[in-house]
Amino acid sequence: MENVMENAPAKVAPGWLAHAVGKRKEAIARVFLRAGTGKIWVNGRPVEEYFRAFAFTQDYLNRHLLSPFYLTGTLGRYDVRAKIEGGGPTGQLEALRLGIARALVALVPEFKKPLKDAGLLTRDAREVERKKYGHRKARKKEQYSKR
Repeated sequence: MENVMENAPAKVAPGWLAHAVGKRKEAIARVFLRAGTGKIWVNGRPVEEYFRAFAFTQDYLNRHLLSPFYLTGTLGRYDVRAKIEGGGPTGQLEALRLGIARALVALVPEFKKPLKDAGLLTRDAREVERKKYGHRKARKKEQYSKR
């Protein structure tokens, strides 16, 4: 662990080992990692408390949010602090997951292959399509009336 601390980038806050940004839809998550016991804090609150308002189950959080740690075998070895802005609950959760995966790769470059193979390093670029004039929604048109 000591040699990782020496290689930490200068832009990382003091005491934190790695920093990364994850995005999904309109959500942006700034993620910081440090050696610890596996605690995850989002906007100053524990992750379970933060996402409880969105009715995510604990099982869903474990399967999706902690998947980068499961794949790399580092579950419970790093503490995470994240600042999330914008978007909805699913976008925020997936932005946080991408940020964690990128921070793990910044910390240990050997993690890139398993995370990339699992698709956790790819930013999901799908966005909401804009509404067009003359349409009810993005693609739905007004109902045709023959008479």
